[in-house]
Amino acid sequence: MPLAALPPAQSVTGAAAAAALRQTLADADRELLERHESGVPACALVRQRAAFVDRLLALAWTGAGLEDDAACLVAVGGYGRHELHPHSDVDVLILLAATPSPPLEERLRAFLTTLWDAGLAIGHGVRTVEECAEVAAGDVSVATTLMEARRLTGPEALYQAMRAATGPDRIWPSRDFFAAKRTEQATRHHRFHDTAYNLEPNVKESPGGLRDIQTVGWVAKRHFGVQTLEELHQQHFLTESELRSLLAGQDFLWELRFAMHVLAGRREDRLLFDLQRRLAARFGYLDDDANLAVEKLMQRYYRTAIEVARLNEMLLELFEEAILHADHPRRVEPISRRFRAVNGYLEAIDDGVFRRYPYALLELFLLLERRPELDGVRASTIRLVRDHRYLVDRRFRGDIRARSLFAEIMRQPHGVAGTLRRMHRYGVLGAYLPEFDAVVGKMQYDLFHAYTVDEHSLFVVANVNAMATPAPDEADTHCAEIYQRLPKPELLSIAALFHDLAKGRGGDHSELGADDAVAFCERHEMGPYDTRLVEWLVRHHLLMSVTAQRRDIYDPEVVREFARLVGDRNHLRYLYLLTVADIRGTNPKLWNDWKARLLRDLFVATERALRLGLEAPVDREALLRERQEAALALLAAADVRSEAARALWAGLGEDYFLRHRAEEIAWHTAAIVHSTPADLPLVIVRPGRGGTDVFVYARDQEFLFAATTSVLGRQGLDIVDARIITADNGMTLDSYVVLDLDANPLTDPGAQHQLARSLAAALEHPSTARDTGDHRMLSRRLRSFRTVTDVAFEPDDPSGRSVMVVTAADRPGLLARIGWALADADVRLQNAKIATFGERAEDVFYVTDATNRPLPTARARDVAKRVRDAIEAA
Repeated sequence: MPLAALPPAQSVTGAAAAAALRQTLADADRELLERHESGVPACALVRQRAAFVDRLLALAWTGAGLEDDAACLVAVGGYGRHELHPHSDVDVLILLAATPSPPLEERLRAFLTTLWDAGLAIGHGVRTVEECAEVAAGDVSVATTLMEARRLTGPEALYQAMRAATGPDRIWPSRDFFAAKRTEQATRHHRFHDTAYNLEPNVKESPGGLRDIQTVGWVAKRHFGVQTLEELHQQHFLTESELRSLLAGQDFLWELRFAMHVLAGRREDRLLFDLQRRLAARFGYLDDDANLAVEKLMQRYYRTAIEVARLNEMLLELFEEAILHADHPRRVEPISRRFRAVNGYLEAIDDGVFRRYPYALLELFLLLERRPELDGVRASTIRLVRDHRYLVDRRFRGDIRARSLFAEIMRQPHGVAGTLRRMHRYGVLGAYLPEFDAVVGKMQYDLFHAYTVDEHSLFVVANVNAMATPAPDEADTHCAEIYQRLPKPELLSIAALFHDLAKGRGGDHSELGADDAVAFCERHEMGPYDTRLVEWLVRHHLLMSVTAQRRDIYDPEVVREFARLVGDRNHLRYLYLLTVADIRGTNPKLWNDWKARLLRDLFVATERALRLGLEAPVDREALLRERQEAALALLAAADVRSEAARALWAGLGEDYFLRHRAEEIAWHTAAIVHSTPADLPLVIVRPGRGGTDVFVYARDQEFLFAATTSVLGRQGLDIVDARIITADNGMTLDSYVVLDLDANPLTDPGAQHQLARSLAAALEHPSTARDTGDHRMLSRRLRSFRTVTDVAFEPDDPSGRSVMVVTAADRPGLLARIGWALADADVRLQNAKIATFGERAEDVFYVTDATNRPLPTARARDVAKRVRDAIEAA
């Protein structure tokens, strides 16, 4: 049924034309939305809107007096395909027989002005046939637009002349057009980091989006001269199942895009965070105990995009292989009974290979892994793999031949990650491992996890495999050295693959995942020790990360407790490498030199504790002597006499030495010894390992931490670590590690000097520096998430400090607000562990009362309320 009735032709002339068309357009859009609300699918609505705009433009064309001119009005682009979403641009070509006369120019100008004033988002070009051919010859995007042109009104002969002048026999023949579109697609994909798994994907342009479907159609249409995907199926370029998949993907993406335009009230093709929740509700998804509604919607989107991207890749390769390279000479090399290499690509010897021997579906990937000189798989064989995935069922998975092949894939010294990723692209990995298939496209609605669970798992395996090859980076070299000492590296790859596969089921994913890992190991006949090690790694894969980011790892008792949980040096090595690979595969912005330093320090301290033995008590005096002697050796090179150092150290107390490395002790000592009382407060800023080190030496007084965090916040710096030491001599020695907003150290010497001056000035009178710090507004992304503020006290730590854990929405000035709240409550901050997980801050503060004792329960409750109120008052 057509949309709103058009106004009378006589009303679409003169000054009244725009008003009449504007009202008609508003009526039509309102009716379109009502149909959408009633359940009419977007695939019908976009065509109805295109048909309505056809009539509206024809009416305006007549109203402008253009029907008798030698000019043709042509719909191009998406409009030419009969596809118009609520706020899509209406792209038209005004095709002329010759250069327009002044009267014709005036009529065309009036026509376009009327459409703009009516509220249509008109994109237009005015060209002759010759100009169309010239521009299209130099720009493949223009040639593509004209390839989908559709005459609206005007001389048919003029329109056909343009079609002929821009056809493949004149410009952009199939081979050239295909090469240009492949390059164009690669460039477009690169803008989206070559993945469909962006947090806020573009449903039109991202990999796996609508443009990928259109690209398949364009290259095939150019060759076959067809206009629809259905016609490509009739030409036997698409199979029935491929056609159904493409059309289903297109329909769902259209539904999303249509609803996004409606909800945003504008053209919006990005699945923004603030739209995702509203779209989930609109599509009928509900939260449950295991998954949010928005996560269910996004999993459906990602699964759709993955399938579209896979089909796009295969079909374009098939087009290149079967059509463009059909006449190329074939260089054939036998590989096995079932496979051969053709021009460097693996190919099944015939179409019945997988039907006769289903286990060849795994053999193919093992061959590729063992023959890295091969460039890939022939597209025709990829199609065969896709068509025979149904053979990978329960019986297949239980067969010793399948289990042996997959175990061998995981045992290869190189190429495991790439092979698993290829298996995923072809849909075989999820078929063989149902646990993996369950998390395909599964996202977590936050800013911390940048990838879906399946993508993250494969990244972690890739990070593990990369450790086999030493890299110039210090952290990578350290990991590579440890990797070489692993007796069975494949166990680490298995743990990496399984560590998160139980997410989204409800319950503790580490516990559930460990059960899955045991079942896998037993199914693949791994030994009891190997099975227990993989199980332990999956069950405890977060242990080292949580310890490093939430506990004081420079406290010997914390290290001892962690070492007891790890048990032995072999488990420590596996866990350390898994932790590094996991963090690096979670978010590209998460891993930095500071994280590398933190984990390495914990590894080294734990390895030392395990080497010395856990049965003996921690010898604090021996550890203190060891660090002081190492610091003295460093100070001798800095021209600091040992007598001066020991005199200073006598008043610092043992806690300082237990919580700092020898290099830090030497740096602090040299700075203090070379200063005078007039230099106080002493502030030194320098490049450090993993960040910028900030050291403050001042007389102990209230508000120091609060004032320091205020200044650092105003400078736009993030604090990633804070150690607050109140010495026996009445001085405070505070150490901070800071990064800029891009998670990089502050490298400019001038900026370091200015920061030191600003801090020293503020700390002369810290009570006057009250400020919440950074006054930047929350970003659009952060505003899209709601994080409940929680302030809780955990049991006191072994050193006699109360442990306050703050969970809150990350925001500018958060630490400053906490610092001032603690100062106002007369609470001393002894140490802080700062951690940000996307939009959520999870900070741990070690505090005492003014006499350095842990806080009583009632006092802790009051402090928690003060801190919570200070955060929420922002």
